[in-house]
Amino acid sequence: MAYPLAPVNEESCGGAEQVLFSLEREMARRGVATTVAACEGSRASGRLVQTGRVALAFDQLAERDAEHNACVLATAAADGALQLVHDQGGRFWTQAAALDVPVLATLHLPPTFYPANVFEAVPENVYFNCVSASQLKSFRKIPQVLGMVRNGVALEFFPATPEKGDYLLWLGRICEEKGVHLALQAAELAGMPLVVVGPSYMYARDHEYFEAEVAPLLERNPAFRFVGSPSFGCKVELLRRARGLLVTSTVEETSSLVAIEAMACGTPVVAFACGALPEVVLDGQTGFIVESIEEMAAASYRLKEVAPAACRMHVERSHSIRSTAAEYERLYERVTDLHRSGTLASVAPAMTAAAGVAESGD
Repeated sequence: MAYPLAPVNEESCGGAEQVLFSLEREMARRGVATTVAACEGSRASGRLVQTGRVALAFDQLAERDAEHNACVLATAAADGALQLVHDQGGRFWTQAAALDVPVLATLHLPPTFYPANVFEAVPENVYFNCVSASQLKSFRKIPQVLGMVRNGVALEFFPATPEKGDYLLWLGRICEEKGVHLALQAAELAGMPLVVVGPSYMYARDHEYFEAEVAPLLERNPAFRFVGSPSFGCKVELLRRARGLLVTSTVEETSSLVAIEAMACGTPVVAFACGALPEVVLDGQTGFIVESIEEMAAASYRLKEVAPAACRMHVERSHSIRSTAAEYERLYERVTDLHRSGTLASVAPAMTAAAGVAESGD
């Protein structure tokens, strides 16, 4: 299950869509019969159910939600072999009571990003997982949360190289909470070139932010370059050749797929200490965790201290899509067992153990 507004393919801009695309492909490789429910323009290794057109505006969300969910429910009713629904879009699970199979919903956002009281009436066949230890701690009071599975990338598509250019890179969705204006300020302080990569489409609020906060900084510094929406191959090449990636999120990030992709390419990351970023980026080993744009600028001078091989090894150990798929397969088995037994009795001990991992900072 995808988010209803965005397509799922190798060119997807959203992190959740990229994870879904890679995870479904890996599950199909492992012999799992997969069906992907997503909007037009999506691709799948298994069966693809297209739930409607692509929409790029939030005011279309309610309409697309209804269309998307109705299509999924109809598909589920007609598919007698369906064993489990994995909701990676984070919006379908509220409709799960209409199904007789379990639904696992991956929570990609901080608690404050979800509607108030949405977790007070969770259907009995719904279970949740988080994508980092810090996020798990914030959801620990919800009994249906079973633990965490870290996001991963397909390593074969992100080849590492020790040969780096002289530019810094910022890559993500152009919006205020991602803080691209802060990356521009840090790069200016450091006196280093910066390439900004963001999707060419922007919601109205994001367009206003771009025009007011980002465009003036881009225009005044000839060392800055705005790329827009490059092809997947171009994106990977930018990641591979960058001196370092700047991650300037000002909200509690639950993961950072772009940081994982950069490190897979052997490129270190300088990130603010928000949410799970200190879990994803190992301070002093695969990059630097900082508290301000001044510290980010200073850390940019130290990027040559980080070995590209160390960045790659970290992703191989902790964030490969193969390990992510293996963890999800075990979680799928646990969810089906819990659903079959009709009880949440065994969830609490596992949740306690998972919370212990979160507290240890693993």
